[in-house]
Amino acid sequence: MRVATWNVNSVKQRVPRLLPWLDERRPDVVCLQELKLADAAFDDLLGEELARRGYEAAVHGQTQWNGVAILSRVGLEDVVKGLANGPGFPDQEARAVAATCGGVRVHSVYVPNGREVDSDHYRYKLEWLKALRDVVAEGPGDVMVCGDVNIAPADADLYDPAAFAGHTHVTPAERAALGEFHALGLRDVVRDRWPTERVFSYWDYRAGMFHRDLGMRIDLVLASDPVAARAKAAWVDRQARKGTGPSDHAPVFVDLDEAPDGDIGPVVPPPSAPRSGKSIRAPR
Repeated sequence: MRVATWNVNSVKQRVPRLLPWLDERRPDVVCLQELKLADAAFDDLLGEELARRGYEAAVHGQTQWNGVAILSRVGLEDVVKGLANGPGFPDQEARAVAATCGGVRVHSVYVPNGREVDSDHYRYKLEWLKALRDVVAEGPGDVMVCGDVNIAPADADLYDPAAFAGHTHVTPAERAALGEFHALGLRDVVRDRWPTERVFSYWDYRAGMFHRDLGMRIDLVLASDPVAARAKAAWVDRQARKGTGPSDHAPVFVDLDEAPDGDIGPVVPPPSAPRSGKSIRAPR
């Protein structure tokens, strides 16, 4: 079973890339974030195309902002939209959807950005992560949490840690909240596969950040031990970040039970790749 997660940063804008990508990569389960469309608009836009490709869709959308979905060709059962007892800002936002696909409980999540350290939105982010942790803890043992978590797990997941000092995405409180999922037994599947390599999933659109590989790794696949043990490959699809009209995020793949043909993995730049910068714009 091939599982992918991708913050598409507006599914309407990404349709010319999304559909060919589905045809080429043929994921069995796809977690999408930042749809920026309501449920009905998503169905009008993609319903027929997805059905023709064999996908069922569980969508939790929101007009103009947020929005998450799970596409599946291996079953889509027990769909739950939102988080039980989750916080709002001020109301609950469309940031989480869960379903059982191929026997695995899959959560597609778009964690709040946090905006400024110690702001109301930052506190909301920490509360939201706690609510997600509680939902995962109460669920089945075979589980994957996939999506844009808006946290770089470690300094190795940043092109230049000094450029992020004082910003969200890297604070001890955020990393501790992410660590609560590891305490449940979930593993960071990509980092398990590439423990020391330079692997990013997000690059700001500005100033050639992608081509200079000045990025951060904030799109994760966390899996419980029984599922992580099935992982035969885990990789970031940098190709999807190239060309005309890409999202600022690249898809992340995990292949369970069977490895793909060829040597699939992150493109690791040479040691001379630049690692510093004077400013950082956190993703929204």
